[in-house]
Amino acid sequence: MALFHLEIESEYLGANTDVHVIMPDKPRTVSSKDFYSSGRKYKVLWLLHGTFGGYSDWIRKSNIELYACEKDLIVVMPGIGNADYSNWDNFTLGYDAEKYIIDELMPLIYGWFPASSAREDNFIAGLSMGGKGTLQFALLYPQLFAKAAVLSFIPSDLEERREASRKLYDMKPSQVYQNQDVMHSTQRQYNVMHKYSSFEEYMDSSYNLWKKLAEAKKEELPDLFFSVGTEDPLFSQGMLEDFQAYLNQLGIEAVFETGPGSHEWRVWERDIQKAFDFFDLDADTKGNAF
Repeated sequence: MALFHLEIESEYLGANTDVHVIMPDKPRTVSSKDFYSSGRKYKVLWLLHGTFGGYSDWIRKSNIELYACEKDLIVVMPGIGNADYSNWDNFTLGYDAEKYIIDELMPLIYGWFPASSAREDNFIAGLSMGGKGTLQFALLYPQLFAKAAVLSFIPSDLEERREASRKLYDMKPSQVYQNQDVMHSTQRQYNVMHKYSSFEEYMDSSYNLWKKLAEAKKEELPDLFFSVGTEDPLFSQGMLEDFQAYLNQLGIEAVFETGPGSHEWRVWERDIQKAFDFFDLDADTKGNAF
């Protein structure tokens, strides 16, 4: 197994940023010359971190190297801070995380690594905030990904919360930044809304994932997988059931998995393996035994 650590100056983030890339094992029965000059293109998983996380999370806190090795899979793990995988034009030099992933990192990986750019060979997954990013990219760029696995994220119906959101939008920052919960959820929503020029622009943005799902051409969407822990404090059972019913109403098929656990790495370690099963990668075990 080869693990690459890239530190690059990003045009869209306006700063240096880090990326981890897992590469498939060279079998010990194959010569280095033959293996590295084969010209083979590998399948790719774009794997996104959550709030307070970074590019090294999946390497440090899961067995993702093992799972990737078994499937001869390239895994790309970027770091974008707490930028929600969205574009932030009003942040100093700009911090356009969506553009960075799509217009900078993906061309870099396809150009510098033996990575297949074919849609059928590309998958995306992420946890929590990275789950939001996963669903967002699946809806906005369905031509890029065959399948998408959303871990510990269920989108809210913004129209149902319109009145409460409008009240929050009209508040002053000093009123919002007091008495924050541990995830800073209110502050985050306030800042997200105010990166748009108006409340209605926010309601029409990619944050309104229910709206984007309704607008999507369902036959063009990647296959979708959702998982959440049954004790996750961020998502009630009612939210999950409402979202499942909404997808059924839209005629969008998706796989849903639930299991014991909260908003934690034990859940994500389990559910990334379920996501690998959902991706239906080659069943043969690859890589070296030790």
